[in-house]
Amino acid sequence: METSPKQDSTATTARQWQLLSQLERGRWLGTAHIHEQLQLAGFDVSLRTIQRDLNALAKRFPIEKNNANPQGWRWKDDAPIQSLPHMNLSQAVAFNMVEANLAQLLPPAILDELFPWFDLARRQLKDSKLTHTWLDRVRIEPATQSLIAPSIDLKCKDGIYEAIFHQKQICAEYTRRNTDEPSNYLLNPLAIVQRGVIIYLLATRVEDPEAIIRTFALHRFTQVEVEDADVVIPKDFDLASYLDAGGMGFAHPSFKDLPNHGKNTAITLVFQGQAGKSLTESKLSEDQQVIENEEDDTLTVTATVNLTSQLVWWLRGFGNGLKHIQPKILADAVRQTEEITES
Repeated sequence: METSPKQDSTATTARQWQLLSQLERGRWLGTAHIHEQLQLAGFDVSLRTIQRDLNALAKRFPIEKNNANPQGWRWKDDAPIQSLPHMNLSQAVAFNMVEANLAQLLPPAILDELFPWFDLARRQLKDSKLTHTWLDRVRIEPATQSLIAPSIDLKCKDGIYEAIFHQKQICAEYTRRNTDEPSNYLLNPLAIVQRGVIIYLLATRVEDPEAIIRTFALHRFTQVEVEDADVVIPKDFDLASYLDAGGMGFAHPSFKDLPNHGKNTAITLVFQGQAGKSLTESKLSEDQQVIENEEDDTLTVTATVNLTSQLVWWLRGFGNGLKHIQPKILADAVRQTEEITES
């Protein structure tokens, strides 16, 4: 069945538009590479056709070629390409993965700007062979039991993200764990951290003279108002340092009276059989040491860690495979029911 001139023209326009979207400013791309990318996008044409397209487009668009062998093409340095809604396949894959895995952590102001690009990425990948190769072979899977994320009030979430983005205080209604009625808080929002399926706000209470950093689960906010007052950030607060020091491990009541609440504590763990074998590949700490005893089929691990509820929960998962724990206060915590000090 022959195609009509109109269909041929439409196909040529789509192909040439896709071709233009592959080109970059400041970087030469070979015709063979461009041809491969167009084939992945579903355009089954010859390399010679691509070369003819490029020469024709050079008469209408600010693109240029070099004299290399093989020949390369790019946008000219002064080309106003920022107005072109272009996206190559590599960029489309990146935007697709950002939307799938990071969208819920981005503030509304940024999401509003990214939605057109997410849409363009989906359309770019719709008929691409990449949809059935790379994207179907890449996943991010949790290392723990999969859980359903709690529902978050979108107005509260947007308000919190807006406050962090513009560094403003918030007035909020928040229902603490094990309570039925919400309380009012005036907060300095500091950061957003996702831990498992739960998203947390790190904040200080405005009236707290010690500026203690507290953890608030986003799904427990019932009302949020962004204030005009600027946020007050504790001196020397740095999110990376806070997390590295175990700030999101949540405090455990058994360790509250220890020096520095049990941070940087030397521990010893004795596993039976293969129970702790994964620690020979994924370390608990940089100073971790592992001793394998073939006589009684045990594995002894020593490390320096922060004593937290997260550590307690993790150790409980080994069950009878974990034969011995030091210090004793950690062993007792693993064998008893506890509560975390989360706001």
